[in-house]
Amino acid sequence: MTRILAVDPGTKRLGIALSDPTGTIANPHSLLPHRSRGQDAQRIAEIANQFEVGCIVVGQALSSDGSVGPSGRSSQRLADAINEISDIQVILWDESGSTQTARETVIKLGNRQKRRIGHHDMIAAVIILQDYLDNRNIA
Repeated sequence: MTRILAVDPGTKRLGIALSDPTGTIANPHSLLPHRSRGQDAQRIAEIANQFEVGCIVVGQALSSDGSVGPSGRSSQRLADAINEISDIQVILWDESGSTQTARETVIKLGNRQKRRIGHHDMIAAVIILQDYLDNRNIA
């Protein structure tokens, strides 16, 4: 089994999470400032190659009716950009609610508001990845 990488794409930052080598547990990895789609895809692919990742999961926000809105289309374009430069499989995964859950988690951890900036993006990536891992293991 190989590691899996997850991305919580945002307009300012991208949260990155990595699974353990068994593909069972999601862990926070890093927080990348958003630059451009191409540069973001390149940095994601570099991290994936560095950790010999077998799959990249990109969080995609879906509307309550399951449709893809502007944010979801942006995730699709990022996934397409990664696919253009890497042979690693890229999967879009519903991230609905992950950012709100991450914000609540960071607040519960007791971090001051100034120290919370950006942390929810990395925690959201962990939530997306753990959801993917748990659902993948059920199937």
